[in-house]
Amino acid sequence: MKLNKFLLFLMLAALMAIVAACGADSNEETPDNADSSSSSDTEANGEAAALEGSVVIDGSGTVYPLMAKIAEEYMLNEQENVSVEVSRAGTSAGFKKFLVENGTDFNDASRNIKDEEQAEADKLGIEVKELKVALDGLTFVINKDNDWATEMTPEQLISIFKADGGVQKWSDINPDWPAEDIKPMGPNENHGTYEFFYESILDEQDLVSTVNLQQDYSTLVNLVSEDKNGIAFFGFGYYVNNQDKLAAVNVDFGNGAVEPSLDTIAEDGDYADFTRPVFTYLNVNHAKDKPQVLDFAIYAMNNVNTFAGETGFAPIPDAEAKENVDFLNSLK
Repeated sequence: MKLNKFLLFLMLAALMAIVAACGADSNEETPDNADSSSSSDTEANGEAAALEGSVVIDGSGTVYPLMAKIAEEYMLNEQENVSVEVSRAGTSAGFKKFLVENGTDFNDASRNIKDEEQAEADKLGIEVKELKVALDGLTFVINKDNDWATEMTPEQLISIFKADGGVQKWSDINPDWPAEDIKPMGPNENHGTYEFFYESILDEQDLVSTVNLQQDYSTLVNLVSEDKNGIAFFGFGYYVNNQDKLAAVNVDFGNGAVEPSLDTIAEDGDYADFTRPVFTYLNVNHAKDKPQVLDFAIYAMNNVNTFAGETGFAPIPDAEAKENVDFLNSLK
């Protein structure tokens, strides 16, 4: 009897040893599995963390609708954990926020960067990359009730805004038009559109003293829509989005009046004389240091032509967009 009990004890001991050994093997495998799972989670979380944070954009009010649309689509469909903030201080005011230590990531611009701005970037050690994003048509808008000044030549338009243009009343342009004072308006000096108009269209001649310059494009829209004698200039997109309030002047460049449109706005098109490229400028240092900035830049340049038309811009050639994407990919 004692022998049977002893044998039973040995059998139980052996069984417990086997169970313990299996448990030990299991415990030895668990840390490896846990490490693998933890490593995978860490990598996944690492990728997500790399695309968290913010992207800060300021600058041109003209480019704002396009960049705001791209930012919205990016946050909704690409990276919901990245906050893309788009503001519109104006091209020149935006460069002041861009060309400082820890400045903005992008500056939208409706003109090229100036030599003194590039010099400031060099002084600060900021590598700047110009990215052409679309084509815009400088558009002259009038009140919907203005049924006389619907077509003009560039020279007539310039005479309205030039200090020595000799024009004060509509009848000074055409004796058949009303003998009423013209109310010229436009964006102020913070905007690249003003600088483009002043430098490229007016050839840096003084503006008429009666011109009403405004910071906000929405203010210009309202002023012209409320004044039968008002006329203003700004980017085509602001006209497109306010056609219920404004009419556009068709411009006769010598071969008949041309209506500004996505079909005529092109650097070699019928509206070429009033067509200009618009840009965003990238802080390359930030793109190298902040993955979300580079990721947004690549998304933007892959999609500018998709969203250009619906925000009032003509697209750039696909080859130019691809060149920009290739450059951005080289920063990875």
